[in-house]
Order: sequence, then C-alpha cells, then structure tokens
Amino acid sequence: MLRHEVWTLRPDREPGAEPVTFAMQCAVCCAASVPSVDFADAQAWTFRHAGRHPSHHSYRELITRPWHAFRPDRSPSGGLRAAWPPPP
Repeated sequence: MLRHEVWTLRPDREPGAEPVTFAMQCAVCCAASVPSVDFADAQAWTFRHAGRHPSHHSYRELITRPWHAFRPDRSPSGGLRAAWPPPP
C-alpha cells in the first residue's frame, strides 16, 4: 500500500551532525583542496595552486552541508509534534 507523505528538508544543525566543509577546485585541471571546516584552508590552497599554475584562473567553491529530511507532523528527532516548526 502506498500513500502520499509530505516531507520537508532543512540544514542539519542537530548535535552530532556532520560539519559544513569547504573546498576549492581548479576549473582548469580539476585539482581540488582537501575539505576543511575552515574556508581559509581552501582559500590558501587556491592561492598556492594559482601560484604554481599561473594560467589557472578559474575555481569552484565546493561546500558540503549536511541536510535533514523529516515529516512536518513530526519533530526532526522523530517524535510526534502538533506543528513543526514550532510557532515563534
């Protein structure tokens, strides 16, 4: 038996959620920095890479952000809830 369910999606900010990470990728050669929680690490990699490869001018920012899917009639932790998100 199938039934339609309404789901919603939001960034996962629960304790224990994976951290948001940042990396940069060269659009010329596809080399990429190691993901880091500090954007400054990705930025420093970009400057080093550009210095070693002066013709590589284009880069992509790669952000990994954890997301959480849940039904709005339940709290994000799974229990029943009258309304979600709670009123302000």
